[in-house]
Amino acid sequence: MHFVKTKGILSAKNGMNLYRGCTHGCIYCDSRSRCYHMEHDFEDIEIKENAIELLEKALKHKRKRCMIGTGSMTDPYIPLEMEIGNIRKALELIYEYGFGFTVITKSARILRDIDLLQKINEKTKCVVQMTLTTYDEDLCRKIEPNVSTTKERFEALKQLRDAGIPTVVWLSPILPFINDTEENINGILDMCIEAEVYGIICFGMGLTLREGNREYFYKQLDRLFPHLKEKYRKHYGNQYIVGSPKSSQLMALFSQKCSKNGIVHNNEQIFRYLHTFEEKKASEQLHFWQ
Repeated sequence: MHFVKTKGILSAKNGMNLYRGCTHGCIYCDSRSRCYHMEHDFEDIEIKENAIELLEKALKHKRKRCMIGTGSMTDPYIPLEMEIGNIRKALELIYEYGFGFTVITKSARILRDIDLLQKINEKTKCVVQMTLTTYDEDLCRKIEPNVSTTKERFEALKQLRDAGIPTVVWLSPILPFINDTEENINGILDMCIEAEVYGIICFGMGLTLREGNREYFYKQLDRLFPHLKEKYRKHYGNQYIVGSPKSSQLMALFSQKCSKNGIVHNNEQIFRYLHTFEEKKASEQLHFWQ
């Protein structure tokens, strides 16, 4: 790890990344792409040492309260967070200043902060977004080696549900010839149904590959799935969008099962929900404690 000072912490759309880089080791990670201009080793976590100070300053001076988001580039619940504690400090400020919060993670470590997430959700709005890629635990340990397994994330989703915190699942990526099966999609959807998630974001059955993450992905294919790299090169060449040959049937299964079980699966509708700030009325907050 290494420390840097930064000039700002919130993006134009009120997103933040308290860290840069990741140690989860997911074989498909888009954040490795060279277009993001990460000038250090991906596993050498960059810590923004003045992030919390900048966040408080930004929240103090915002004219309108809104949803604050994190996790789009770097999962905030990497192991280092349990030592540094920046996300928890950020949550305390978000609660204090009356903002909403949403986070994307693959880690059950988020349960450490369930008390603050619940307090934010009682006061305004908090939504936890959890990525799920494979129903198979052994396959999960292969393609996402250093992160909470699917079962652990599923248990976290249920605990968040029981705490009254709404959840959204990212069904992504679905890797051709690896996890693009009806059994896998059905297994993940059954978990989402049981966990009573609000919605599932899915941009199609496949993944994206570009310079930086493509080379890393192919290297991991050689190590984990011998000869599969050649199949990818034959089918896709250097395409950015790498769609599953089973995309149509799997998307039909996804849509039908979500509709049948009342799970929102229109991406635009979900993103509107994630970005809409809501402040609870005093009567609603009182009702929670009765």
